[in-house]
Amino acid sequence: MSAVINAVNSVLLPTDGSDRALAGAKRGVDLAAVAGADVHVLSVIDTSELETITSVLGADGDGEQAALEADAETAVNAVARMTRERAPELDVTTTTERGTPFSAIERYVDAAEIDMIAMGTKGRTGLKRVALGSVTENVLRTVAVPVLAVPPEASTEPLSPDRTENVLLPTDGSDGAGVAVDWGIGLAGVFDAVVHALYSADTGRLQQATEPETLLRKLEDVGQNALESVREQAVTDGVSVTGTVASGPPARVILTYADDNEIDLIVIGTHGRAGMERHLIGSVTENVVRNADVPVVCVPMGAD
Repeated sequence: MSAVINAVNSVLLPTDGSDRALAGAKRGVDLAAVAGADVHVLSVIDTSELETITSVLGADGDGEQAALEADAETAVNAVARMTRERAPELDVTTTTERGTPFSAIERYVDAAEIDMIAMGTKGRTGLKRVALGSVTENVLRTVAVPVLAVPPEASTEPLSPDRTENVLLPTDGSDGAGVAVDWGIGLAGVFDAVVHALYSADTGRLQQATEPETLLRKLEDVGQNALESVREQAVTDGVSVTGTVASGPPARVILTYADDNEIDLIVIGTHGRAGMERHLIGSVTENVVRNADVPVVCVPMGAD
């Protein structure tokens, strides 16, 4: 089994009780099953809601607070039950906590030594397609472990060796992308899938260039070198690989390629919480996660 999958010993499934959270949890269970990882289910009782209830209702709000706590228990129990039905061999731990949801998730990741998170890209807030939802977005920006982000439009097919055939691996040849390459090739190996390595020569850089054709050729050369690096690693690991250099805005190129090539899973690097860029996941990754119709594994630069 791939080294990166061997490194996944625990998967966290945050839930707010919504159908979208449950959809994200199902794909997380799929990955936990192939890794043989423990599953942790967490529901966070938002203290801002509790404070609002107290300020408005005072002591009369005790019943409302109790209802929020009961909802959290119901949410974690539903995901735990689903996990045991789909993968009865996995150990399941359920927890409810109070706090700001994304901060509580980050604390839990550190305290429980979580290796991966799986969650829906939209919670129960009814945000439009262009928004991730504040909890998922902030988790992506703060945690130092890979996050499997599952959009509501994603297929209900499981992430399994018999259903996952094509893994898209965008790369720009950077160190951050290199960590994602390890994960992408590792996951493709587990699923016996084809890696589609993709480099986008960002033509936006050419608008102010004095010699745009020369710059484009240089960008394409960089892309070929990046793809060759992915190809060599994939061949060493016994994974089938194909590579493409395209031109255009990277996020648009990635999303179009995914739609045109029946991609089942995208694996892409993020800035994670490296140094001063902790609050950024990168505009390309963010746009891909916001608009993809398939699950996206976001791998921070610091991920082992």
